[in-house]
Amino acid sequence: MSTKGGCPHHGERRRRLFRRIIAGILILLLIVLIVILLVWAILRPTKPRFILQDATVYAFNVSSPNFLTSNFQVTISSRNPNDKVGIYYDRLDIYAIYRNQQITYRTAIPPTYQGHREINVWSPYVYGTDVPVAPYNAVSLAQDQNNGVIPLIFKIDGRVRWKVGTLITGKYHLYVKCDAVINFGNKQSGPSGLVVGENAVKYQLVTSCSVSV
Repeated sequence: MSTKGGCPHHGERRRRLFRRIIAGILILLLIVLIVILLVWAILRPTKPRFILQDATVYAFNVSSPNFLTSNFQVTISSRNPNDKVGIYYDRLDIYAIYRNQQITYRTAIPPTYQGHREINVWSPYVYGTDVPVAPYNAVSLAQDQNNGVIPLIFKIDGRVRWKVGTLITGKYHLYVKCDAVINFGNKQSGPSGLVVGENAVKYQLVTSCSVSV
């Protein structure tokens, strides 16, 4: 006489085997996570350092009613201060800010890898055509133009990854803020920068930028 159904001991053995496999996978993942955290803590990767070296102004014109056309070429350097950590710049967008208002389009900087202690230099064009200036900024812009000094901020938004040996981390958001005071000069003295072409003036700035990751 036979009994229907499988052997109960066989089913119990399968459940125990399944639980052991799951436990083994969890333990392995925990070990990998601990190793990553230890490597990260020992190496202590430092965020890159950015410097705004100069800005060449090709256009900065206000047309009625309060539309701004501007065209800059900026030189920005980035240094990786780490001895054993590389940096992947997956995406970098740069644009100009005037008194908390974006006045140019976003310009993409080509993706690149930055090795240990390596320095990269970029010279992107940052521009905007007939960008409307907010009414509350129009008065300030007129005053700044009359004084001959325009306070600007060049911002970079991007995504970076860290490379430690063969380990590559996930993506982190990169924020860079570079203050730039452009001294156009007044009508009597003229611009304080170096004239480098027709209607183009280059200003040496050499300003350290704030960086957060």
